[in-house]
Amino acid sequence: METKRAQVGEIELAYETFGSPADPPLVLVMGLATQMVAWPVPFCEALAAAGHYVVRFDNRDIGLSTHLTGILAPSPLRAGLRLARAPYSIADMARDTVGLFDVLGLAAVDLVGVSMGGYIAQTVALQSPSRVRTLTLMMTSTGSRRAGRTRLRALAQLRSARQPARPGREGAQDVAVAIYTVLWGRGYPLDEDFVREVAGQCYDRGLDFDGDSRQLAACLTQPDRTRALRTLTVPTLVVHGLDDPLISATGGLALARAIPNARLVAYHGLGHSLPRALWPDIAGEIVAHTRVSAAPGEGRRSAG
Repeated sequence: METKRAQVGEIELAYETFGSPADPPLVLVMGLATQMVAWPVPFCEALAAAGHYVVRFDNRDIGLSTHLTGILAPSPLRAGLRLARAPYSIADMARDTVGLFDVLGLAAVDLVGVSMGGYIAQTVALQSPSRVRTLTLMMTSTGSRRAGRTRLRALAQLRSARQPARPGREGAQDVAVAIYTVLWGRGYPLDEDFVREVAGQCYDRGLDFDGDSRQLAACLTQPDRTRALRTLTVPTLVVHGLDDPLISATGGLALARAIPNARLVAYHGLGHSLPRALWPDIAGEIVAHTRVSAAPGEGRRSAG
């Protein structure tokens, strides 16, 4: 498929589309240090087949979008303690996203954000509510430090997993497998072939660990949106894994409680990942949400 580029202020965003531009637009916002190719093509095609014009894109500082080369990020400790400013904020990344809407001529979209992309999507909905028809938040949180905490053991494992034993493309694939061994969740077998495929694509498109650090600084310095989310009127679906070691299920619960009439779908055994076995179910949940978005919240359900 063709990768196109949109000039959004001083940032150029790389993006790809699925389906007909005549269909209602659905925009997918990816998470920290992760390129748009991590949205599985069959998942995007399923959303398009259900009648959506699907857009996936690289956030700033990742993949084929603009990298803020030469700008140093503060250490995670200083950023987390609010002792240093991040090079940019989640709000800046939200403005990038709305700028992409403008370039593509999308008046209002069904917006789906995963992990950091969920932080961005929430901020878009709060800053520009008229541009968001429905909101789907996956594996994310309100920004509160009391909800959605990362397990310390998982942090230690992730830190050690980032040290490749061999260089080059295969080393990058090894690192991705080690990371997702921690993140995947105990209820679904690790799809090593898929992880290696995506990691190889990311390596070919270009890795930037400094860019990852700048994105991390934006996450660590984000505000707690809980109070603001209580004013949100955008129909919202929250999807979370009950075995998520990176953003614990309390993050999804906090979102569902804060956003009026939000619906929570929780999956037993799901970690911070998107297993192939769940692609049809999660795509179906998103499609159903966009179709009945005008209805009041229907409570919470547990799946898997």
